[in-house]
Amino acid sequence: MKDSLKPGLRATLTMRVAPEMLVPRLAGLFANFGDMPEVLATMAMVGFVESACLKCVSGHLDASEHSVGIHVDVSHVAATPVGMQVRAEVELVAVEGRRLTFAVKVFDEGGLVGEGRHQRAVIAVARFRERVQAKADGARPAAS
Repeated sequence: MKDSLKPGLRATLTMRVAPEMLVPRLAGLFANFGDMPEVLATMAMVGFVESACLKCVSGHLDASEHSVGIHVDVSHVAATPVGMQVRAEVELVAVEGRRLTFAVKVFDEGGLVGEGRHQRAVIAVARFRERVQAKADGARPAAS
């Protein structure tokens, strides 16, 4: 991690809600979502927040590092229809070792959509990939 990775870093990200971000479009993943209202899915909003946090720390990690989400505590208080623009505002509020804590807010054209905290862990990419591969190798059934 670079010395510049300190509380106070901020980032803003905007996007327009696309049809694939709506709850019913996720029915391929979760069958019972098919008859839900056509609004921005909470999981899409959380992914948007994560993307804003990645933008916030971009340039503040070493080339061999990245960050992964480890905790999400975010409300989703308002529905957002397809085509509406949303904005995520994030601030890095704590750096504790490799744990990063962000205060996050999401707005649409009507106001607040969600807010809360998101934590990410800074990882050494090569070591992380090795651990994931070892886990995948250990989970595979033995060849007969």
